[in-house]
Amino acid sequence: MTVKERVLTLLEKNKDISLSGESMARVLSVSRNAVWKSIETLRSEGYTIEAGRNKGYRLISDGGNFSAAGISALLGEEAKRFDITIEETVTSTNTVLKAMAEQGEKEGRILIAREQTAGKGRLGRSFYSPKNSGLYISILLRPRFNARDALYITTAAAAAVSEAIDLVAGVKTEIKWVNDIYYKGKKLCGILTEASIDFESGGLHYAVLGIGINVTEMTFPDELSDIAVSLGADKALFAKLSAEIIKRFFGYYDNIGELRFLSEYRRRSFLIGKRITFTDNEGEKTAEVLDVDEKVRLVVREDNGNIIKLSSGEVNLVKDGIIR
Repeated sequence: MTVKERVLTLLEKNKDISLSGESMARVLSVSRNAVWKSIETLRSEGYTIEAGRNKGYRLISDGGNFSAAGISALLGEEAKRFDITIEETVTSTNTVLKAMAEQGEKEGRILIAREQTAGKGRLGRSFYSPKNSGLYISILLRPRFNARDALYITTAAAAAVSEAIDLVAGVKTEIKWVNDIYYKGKKLCGILTEASIDFESGGLHYAVLGIGINVTEMTFPDELSDIAVSLGADKALFAKLSAEIIKRFFGYYDNIGELRFLSEYRRRSFLIGKRITFTDNEGEKTAEVLDVDEKVRLVVREDNGNIIKLSSGEVNLVKDGIIR
């Protein structure tokens, strides 16, 4: 934990008390100058910290409590199983956490960034991640199930994230198979799971679950303006949204073999009953979506009447004769 994070944690634990710089330095075993620099950094990040001669420092406004300590407080007793860090800027939370996983980092390590300079999406795409505009979070997992069931991580996360957004923001979101969360007909959130497979055992060394949600009002690049959307919400949602996602996802993950997420996933799928296009080794095809099965495969009926199940790939919605 950085000095800034330690200072913030100390202030949050003593919200109704003014703490002198000297006492804070003594408790944290750092210099008074280090405390002062941390206070100034926190203020630049949106925290309101009262200070005055002979009064000490007191946290007045916590900017939505968007700190590791703030999220842990919202998680309550469950926080003990997680190690949460918030960074200002990273290349990609998934990339950084994968490197940690390779070095033996334990399950429950959670990395959140205020900005990504090289955010990752599916199929080699990038994920637009401007500073203080979205929630960019990655979770390290050490699954104890077969690699063939790894898709359950992504789909359980989709259900958990959709539920969490609806609860915290008071909106209605839907899931586009496999892993996108849609709001008002446009993409609000992307989910990317990257894993290291143990070919000898057929299991996973680790999996890194990455989630990117467009939270505040955003101006998207031209290539995204017609397909992406944000909640248009205040940054105060970041901490609550983080905690709710963590709680709901692990509620599913801890018993993932029971597929508790599946009914919610199906209920939120907006492709069922719709016409889509997909591509296989015979080229692009059009089909009607019938269902999502117990293995989270998309059950579709091709125009020739054949019923097939898609386990991977990308599909596009056909609306008013236009592929979207």
